[in-house]
Amino acid sequence: MRNALVIADSSCLILLSKIEELEILRRIYKQIFITKEIAEEFGGPLPDWIEIKEISNTALQLLFEDALDIGEASALALAFEMRECTVILDDLKARKVASKMNIRVTGTIGVILKAKKENKISSVRSVFDKILSTDFRISERIINEALKEAGE
Repeated sequence: MRNALVIADSSCLILLSKIEELEILRRIYKQIFITKEIAEEFGGPLPDWIEIKEISNTALQLLFEDALDIGEASALALAFEMRECTVILDDLKARKVASKMNIRVTGTIGVILKAKKENKISSVRSVFDKILSTDFRISERIINEALKEAGE
């Protein structure tokens, strides 16, 4: 099912990079897009398979920036332009805005679960163990629900 297009926010990129699992994105998505704002928030070199895409509707991005950070605002503005894509957002406020605009959303945990369901990783638990060794905030309830959904 590697035919989907995705726009990744910086939190997903930073976390997966930190735990050395950025490759998960390439295994499950045909194309991964980000904006220049997200690239700046990421702050490091990006793999060549992540494409930086320019936003045409900067006015829409500015509207989103009233409520969201610049990376999330640019991701949603790009998603609104592309339409047939999913946006990876971990911020609840940004996810709610996306939902109101009928933009498909997943989070980093959803990406990890998708990778497991598509047999692109062998264990969700091993990835979560790496995440728990970082400063990424995630509730024990969400981890337990994800482990249950993954059958682990």
